[in-house]
Amino acid sequence: MTPGYPEPPRLIVVGVDVSGAEVVRLVLGHGDDPTTLLAVHGWEVRRARDVISRTVEKHVLTMSFVVERLAVAAFELDAPPHSDHDLVVAEGEIPEPHQRVAAYAFVAGPRGVLMTQFSDKTNAQGQWGLPGGGLETAEAPDLAVVREVWEESGQVIEVSGLALVHTSHWVGRAPTGRLEDFHAVRVVYRASCHAPTEPVVHDVGGTTASAAWVPLGDLDRLEITPGWRTLLSGLVLASDEADSPKHHEQGTGNDDRARSQGQPVNPQVRRLGRDDQCSEDQGDQPEHDG
Repeated sequence: MTPGYPEPPRLIVVGVDVSGAEVVRLVLGHGDDPTTLLAVHGWEVRRARDVISRTVEKHVLTMSFVVERLAVAAFELDAPPHSDHDLVVAEGEIPEPHQRVAAYAFVAGPRGVLMTQFSDKTNAQGQWGLPGGGLETAEAPDLAVVREVWEESGQVIEVSGLALVHTSHWVGRAPTGRLEDFHAVRVVYRASCHAPTEPVVHDVGGTTASAAWVPLGDLDRLEITPGWRTLLSGLVLASDEADSPKHHEQGTGNDDRARSQGQPVNPQVRRLGRDDQCSEDQGDQPEHDG
């Protein structure tokens, strides 16, 4: 456990077939990605299914995915973490391993997509991402995301399902100057807000500067962090497909962060920061997150 940080949960990856029967169970180690881990063991992920939180002696998160058997296991698991390109490491300095699990929400409705803007306490000041943050000790991610969205935007949401699990692994410095071998695990949910209001940040002085409902057509003009822009494109596309007449026809047949008045800035992120701000995907550090 990294000093000063909540103890991370033990992470289990489970693959199930289309009938829901478990076909593989693995431990997600430091730096691992669940999709790659499953592929190494011969399974291709079709979609994220759910995340179950249990605490007895230790907090355990079990992430399950619908999988299919691969003809050939074609991935390598032990890819080295990337480092910030201008990172300076003193002789004999060794990065401390740190894993952080955080939960986020993709909330879309008539007013647009709920987005949060990072404050000057982050290394992504002025940029935007999805609302959410790190899990507290033994906290279930679906409960954590409801809490975080309220703290960052004042919106009451209802989680509707798991959208994806995304990980990143890199070496860089936290705001304290500590050199970290950092493993970020993002659990992203789809959620709805039945009574949307003008967003207001309750966690004043934290990592969230503002929050806003952003119309879908304006997302391209928003200064979104690189990592969140990549993930958002997939989430929006999936939502469009889910809302299409063809999708609904098939489904029926089968039965089966207050709004900112300033201009966003685009700093070049070179250190680990708070919330979503690593140089590659605007990361998920613990004291780095509201």
